[in-house]
Amino acid sequence: MNLIELDRALKQLRLGGMAAVLETRLRQAQTEPLAPSDLLSCLVSDELARRGERLLERRTKQAQFRDSQKTLDNFDFTFNKKMNRSLVFDLATGAFIARHEDALFLGPPGTGKSHLAQAIGQAAIQQGYRVLYRETHVLLENLAEAVAEGTRKPFMGSVASVPLLIIDDFGMRKLPLTAAEDLLEIIMRRYERASTLLTSNRPVEDWGKLLGDVAAVTAMLDRLLHHGHVLKCGPRSWRTKLAAATAAESH
Repeated sequence: MNLIELDRALKQLRLGGMAAVLETRLRQAQTEPLAPSDLLSCLVSDELARRGERLLERRTKQAQFRDSQKTLDNFDFTFNKKMNRSLVFDLATGAFIARHEDALFLGPPGTGKSHLAQAIGQAAIQQGYRVLYRETHVLLENLAEAVAEGTRKPFMGSVASVPLLIIDDFGMRKLPLTAAEDLLEIIMRRYERASTLLTSNRPVEDWGKLLGDVAAVTAMLDRLLHHGHVLKCGPRSWRTKLAAATAAESH
């Protein structure tokens, strides 16, 4: 079997990682030289590395982050110095996901809640967890579409089973009349089975009025807070700071 045939066979066996570096590794084996077992070890490592990278890429794409560039590395913790950094990094370890715990990020708009939520989602993917990110209104729109298409059951099943569900920007937009009932069902189905991270610019005291169903909100919060971690973000807003800086520059 010549090199072209070997390359074709590796791809047919879905060993694309090996196929991509085969010629390079064969040259290495000739120049170093490499023992057959060492050459095989290198090729297997190359294949595993490529599969790992593709899995991370696939899970990042499936999560559908609003901004996949939001990480802990590019978050400025000095802007709001009173933020509980140790809690943020504890959550980023993914231990809360393994324990099926939840998290609430609360604070005014522009204080980094969405950035941190997506950063923790990225960290969770690196640790091997599947993640689903949705803004609250988008999640409920997706559910409404599933109902219209007759696929509500499988949709709810997928939402209920993902190890980390990030529900972002709760309270930013007006929600449908069924929002309280739908969100409660999602939270109840995930309770003590999977982790939910929810961000909101509204204090929890306002949620009953926001959703128009105090009983449903009480039940929802009871479950979120039972094994929940609360991060208070703010009070300073990045967007306000940037707007002020832009205005100053224009003058």
